[in-house]
Amino acid sequence: MKARFRRFWGLVRKEMIEGLRDWRTLALVLTLPLIELVLLSYAAELTVDHLPTALVSNGSSSEGRAFVEAMTASGYFDIVAHLESEQAALRAIDEGQVRAAIVIPPDLDRQVARSEGQVLVILDGSDSFTVNSGYSAALAIAQDRVVELAAEKVNRLGAGESIRMPIRSTTRVLYNPNMDDMIFMLPGLISILLQMAAVDLTALSVVREYELGTMEQLLATPVRPIELLLGKMIPSTVFSFVAMLIVIAAGVFWFDVPLRGSFFLFCWLSLLFIVTALGLGLLISTLVRTQRQAVQMTALVLLLSMMLTGLVYPRAPMPAPIRWVGSLIPATYFTRIARAVFTKGVGLRFMWQDVAALSIYAVAMMVGAAQTFQKRLD
Repeated sequence: MKARFRRFWGLVRKEMIEGLRDWRTLALVLTLPLIELVLLSYAAELTVDHLPTALVSNGSSSEGRAFVEAMTASGYFDIVAHLESEQAALRAIDEGQVRAAIVIPPDLDRQVARSEGQVLVILDGSDSFTVNSGYSAALAIAQDRVVELAAEKVNRLGAGESIRMPIRSTTRVLYNPNMDDMIFMLPGLISILLQMAAVDLTALSVVREYELGTMEQLLATPVRPIELLLGKMIPSTVFSFVAMLIVIAAGVFWFDVPLRGSFFLFCWLSLLFIVTALGLGLLISTLVRTQRQAVQMTALVLLLSMMLTGLVYPRAPMPAPIRWVGSLIPATYFTRIARAVFTKGVGLRFMWQDVAALSIYAVAMMVGAAQTFQKRLD
């Protein structure tokens, strides 16, 4: 047992020294997640506002002016051009000069008096976020204006008593009352960046040994496959954990994203996730033959992680086979864990299923990597 521990510790020291000597790779491991976090955080705005908008109106309609004022006051539409026809507005959208257009009919006042008023809002459908934000804003503004006009009409026809709406709705947003996209995105970005760093660290390790010709030297030693894999994983775990602390510090102190849950709980769960991601990287490294293949496999995992883990797109509407593929990615579970700890501040008993899934995943990845590595040696 003592000889086995010395053998294992010697392998860990070797991997740690190699990692510290390669300061360029180490610098990339520690700083690349931070750089990507900054870039993605500033670019990942899900709500599009201040859309450049063209206005088609002769300005003679008081109802039209009121509607346009409501649209611009919302902050979603900025009038940057006054055009003469709907065709000119369509041409401006085609040329990319504006992203939306508001067409006010010249007889809107008479239409409103007959309860037949129609205002056309045209949106650039080539950008889904523009469509979602602009459509929701225009619909809400139009509905508010309809309610106001209906109330005014009833009051004019009534006995002088102000109308009261039979139902009034009040909306309260928990955890993120200002609906800040950064609070929603940052925990998910942490999971994706950690997985990418951890998988990249280990996916190339075994393949590099073969390409450099050092695997034969390791095979001449009594090191077992599981010991070799663990020896490569422990230094990578330390480096990935330090990178995780840097990313959390940037998120909390630079982007002002509150960490409402336990910091120590998040660290322990992050460590479990790092081990799981490293196990996935080791499994990839035992399945491929060259570093180029390893890079292609990790790029595929990154693409699937961005699309299927719930980082941007919700998983509930996805077809069952697509959700099943997403369930094979460890970031799917840690994204929910990170958002629960960061945003909701809940404890372990509220997310034990995701923690259990990560634990099972970590064991399965390590066993699979060890078995595959053993067959590859044979």
